[in-house]
Amino acid sequence: MVATGDPDLLPARGVVLAATPLGNAADASPRLRAALEAADVIAAEDTRRARALAAALGVEPRGRVVSNFDHNEAQRADELIEAARAGVVLVVTDAGMPLVSDPGHSLVASAHDAGVPVTCIPGPSAVTTALALSGLNVGHFIFDGFAPRKPGAREAWLESLKGERRAVCFFESPHRIGATLADATRVLGPTRRAAVCRELTKTYEEVRRGGLGELAEWAADGLRGEITVVIEGGEVAAAEPEDLVDEVLARVDAGERMKDAVKEVAREHGVKNGELYDAALSARDSAR
Repeated sequence: MVATGDPDLLPARGVVLAATPLGNAADASPRLRAALEAADVIAAEDTRRARALAAALGVEPRGRVVSNFDHNEAQRADELIEAARAGVVLVVTDAGMPLVSDPGHSLVASAHDAGVPVTCIPGPSAVTTALALSGLNVGHFIFDGFAPRKPGAREAWLESLKGERRAVCFFESPHRIGATLADATRVLGPTRRAAVCRELTKTYEEVRRGGLGELAEWAADGLRGEITVVIEGGEVAAAEPEDLVDEVLARVDAGERMKDAVKEVAREHGVKNGELYDAALSARDSAR
């Protein structure tokens, strides 16, 4: 049993963000157990779930358990900041890390502005778990929260990913996953690799990976459970020197030296300096 009075486990005061298990209570860290027991206030996305987690861990919270969710967190922030000046305010959401598409931003931003200490008990996250399980190239990635709900906004978002070389990770609801993958197939192409991860760490955990077209067909009728999607980054076609001549000449007209303009444009677009320089000179001479 971990001693909750250990100063290495909890600060004396301030806001403490804590990641909670995604589904398997055994993933709870000793520091999370200590915080649930010893915090003066537990600000929870769902108070019933917070109490259920504490019970599953064999912990009896000594502090107040109050709600802190999307629709009241801005109004609750001042109250919690005052509590954090004198003691520990623990922030937990239903699963995973607070602020990552979950409540907590208003309180943390206010705490920083007020000079109240903020620290974090790291732990489970659907984002990093899905990235690791995807088996895709995720050395560089972006996280986009939930995919847009409306078809038009979703299509515009997917269009923005056409040239994105980083992997993108996002959440999706069970009843929209089929439509989202179908749209992704149409916009990004059926062979772009992706992974659909559902019910992470739970009994029926499943990771399905393949081309977007294959995944869209598999999920056409919807899926069950909590869903995290990873789409691998796309390939960006290399620019041709002739396509960049106008950009170089525009910079020259604005006062840059030809060599400097060529060097900068070549660096930005990944082309050879010499080839771009020759193309720019040829275009300028032809225009005279």
